[in-house]
Amino acid sequence: MTHIIVTGAAGFIGANLVKALNARGERDIIAVDNLTRGDKVANLADLDIREFLDKRDFLRELERDNFPRKVRVVFHQGACSDTMESDGRYMMENNYDYSVKLMRSCQYHGARFIYASSASVYGGGTVFKEDREHEAPLNVYGYSKFLFDQHVRRASTPKPKQCAGFRYFNVYGPREAHKGRMASVAYHFYNQYLQGGKVKLFEGSGGYAAGEQLRDFVSVEDVVKVNLFFLDHPEVSGIFNVGTGRAESFNAMARATVNAVRAARGEKALTLAEMLSAGSVEYIAFPQQLLGKYQSYTQADLTRLREAGYRDPFLCVEEGVRRYVEARRAAAV
Repeated sequence: MTHIIVTGAAGFIGANLVKALNARGERDIIAVDNLTRGDKVANLADLDIREFLDKRDFLRELERDNFPRKVRVVFHQGACSDTMESDGRYMMENNYDYSVKLMRSCQYHGARFIYASSASVYGGGTVFKEDREHEAPLNVYGYSKFLFDQHVRRASTPKPKQCAGFRYFNVYGPREAHKGRMASVAYHFYNQYLQGGKVKLFEGSGGYAAGEQLRDFVSVEDVVKVNLFFLDHPEVSGIFNVGTGRAESFNAMARATVNAVRAARGEKALTLAEMLSAGSVEYIAFPQQLLGKYQSYTQADLTRLREAGYRDPFLCVEEGVRRYVEARRAAAV
């Protein structure tokens, strides 16, 4: 019997990944996380795992070289993902040091290693290819992810038998409620519209008109599918972008969210102009603390992912958000 380890298993992407593994009949899963935030346990309550390990205990075992036996693959999703976190030491311990230790253990014990990177490594650039020349993170979160990607590239010892990193773009979907302010804009737009009948977007910034900043919004459904593709193809390693390959505006995300709720209520869809006229969309001042630290445009270059053999289409914002709203209404969260 071989096990699968999922770090960050009670988190957003980790919990969705465990759910998908369960759907494949996988139950021998070691879930690793920090449940200091006890509300995260809701993400595990309906999932089947073999064992839960506190992250601190797991790290201590790694440092003692007591890696769990018979591990087939590690999905390393655990990280501090708060882009506003200013404690660089805390961020580096959580995102860089932890990842280095875990990768080393996987290599030594013959386990495959699939990990979460981030599109934040590209900073304010406009080219999103997995090459050093395009990488210039704007905050310590992005730097921690960038530095580990560099470690993977430069590793002087042999890498694990499979070593694949995914630069996630703007992920949205079920099981993200615990993230609070760092949850996706789809999550916040949905809450705002239900509570006050309007969604709030930033005014223009970085040369973009109000609400027209562009991001590559990707459904967690697609993120999980990419992870499972690599699980099924152990021969493929490397660092890959995971987004839709299409930049869409915050206005488009707001329109998709409002219309998904309206459709569920049996109400007709509105154009953005109609939403503005009705007061369903409101623009607010751009936060001063984000000046110089904000990505106004992202769009994944999927060339390497496609060359690796991943062929499935990605959900557009309209369809992905519709599914998300249906899931949230069904769960009443």
